Amino acid sequence: MIIAPASLEDLLAGWRQHWRGEMIVTPRRRYGPAEVHAFAARDGAGAMTGLVTFAVQAGLAELVSLNTEAQQQGTGTALMDAAEREACQLGATRMILATTNNNLGALRFFQKRGYHLAALHRDAVAGIRREKPSIPMVDPDGLPIRDLIDLEKTL
Repeated sequence: MIIAPASLEDLLAGWRQHWRGEMIVTPRRRYGPAEVHAFAARDGAGAMTGLVTFAVQAGLAELVSLNTEAQQQGTGTALMDAAEREACQLGATRMILATTNNNLGALRFFQKRGYHLAALHRDAVAGIRREKPSIPMVDPDGLPIRDLIDLEKTL
């Protein structure tokens, strides 16, 4: 696996495939491609197998997106390691992120990597859904997608 800075084409392809568009809305702000740093993971044949995006402002890094093609292969961990290192080099001392209440895999993944639950925002997805109506009301397992959970880690 190779981790390297992502091209604009990689970033847009990843966001379109996994996040249903060319922008991401977090509880803190709306991000376009020009406002984030990005790393892509590639397999031996050069195919993109994962993408992480993040932004840094005033010593705080926000994870904007993380996706991988296969779980439990080390890709997510390698991408997060790269993002955290780069965020530190850009002056960040903390990394924050938000995930939805139904994303149990993400809650497990981030806590195993030193992130702490920081806040619960009840019914916060409704506000984000107004800006990005492509967010579904329920996930494939039938869980409602309604709350946001903030996690954070000291870098």
